[in-house]
Amino acid sequence: MIYRRVALIGLGLIASSMAHAMRAGGLAGEIVGYARSPETRAVAKDLFCDRVTETAAEAVRDADLVVLAVPVGAMGEIAAEIGPHLKPGATVTDVGSVKRAVVEAVAPHLPAGVHFIPGHPLAGTEYSGPRSGFATLFQNRWWLLTPGPEADPQAVAQLRTLLEAMGANVEEMDVEHHDLVLAVVSHVPHAIAYTMVGVADHMRRVSQSEVIKYSASGFRDFTRIAASDPVMWRDVFLTNKDAVLDILGRFAEELFVLQRAIRMGDGDHLHAYFTRTRAIRRGIIEAGQDTAAPDFGRAAPPGTQG
Repeated sequence: MIYRRVALIGLGLIASSMAHAMRAGGLAGEIVGYARSPETRAVAKDLFCDRVTETAAEAVRDADLVVLAVPVGAMGEIAAEIGPHLKPGATVTDVGSVKRAVVEAVAPHLPAGVHFIPGHPLAGTEYSGPRSGFATLFQNRWWLLTPGPEADPQAVAQLRTLLEAMGANVEEMDVEHHDLVLAVVSHVPHAIAYTMVGVADHMRRVSQSEVIKYSASGFRDFTRIAASDPVMWRDVFLTNKDAVLDILGRFAEELFVLQRAIRMGDGDHLHAYFTRTRAIRRGIIEAGQDTAAPDFGRAAPPGTQG
């Protein structure tokens, strides 16, 4: 047991998967959950929480670890609600995919003596809600921590121990660097996927649904990405807009070069470009972050639903 009592605020995919993983490994003495929806609380109580509460303040009372698993835009409001009820020595972390905005929203509401260690698990599926979690979601997936210089080393080490016990690979990085890296590997790819699916939706109306009927694997992957929670991604783009706009600008420049090569019939350029980009895919497979097997990660885990 690494923490005696863990409070999960927000009970979707990430929080429910954490609960399943903690239960499977005996990592927490008690798991307390809170969500705004009574239906979500009822499901959580049945599936993975020892106790659920009707307020966030009640959930965090006497908790050793508090996990904020709500959309980034709601972090500040939740922090203000729970701040006065956190016990001295407690650790607060989050699972938001933007870090600067979370730090600015949460930190001012936490009392002295409470350890704030922002975090971000690079794991997920297109499914959401309390029924979507499973214990192995974090196996061999990166979990990034962005503790500030004032963070207590012992509190950071304890949180790292928990995350590693759930199967995650843990790494620490600076807040600003995190937001830039995630704009490249996650935020802009989602923006492109949403845009491409939007184009296909327009074409579907023009072509009598043939775009949907004949969807190939590339487009299906776009739709899988674009099926992610719209509230979460709205908040991501609004709170990490500088980094996202920077990377979108770079993407537009790359796209212009590609357009020109196609227009000019420059096969040598296209072959060299695609050879370089294929190497990145191979590197991801070699790093264990995907496999070459068809449909890897495209199906819902057993026992889950959207």
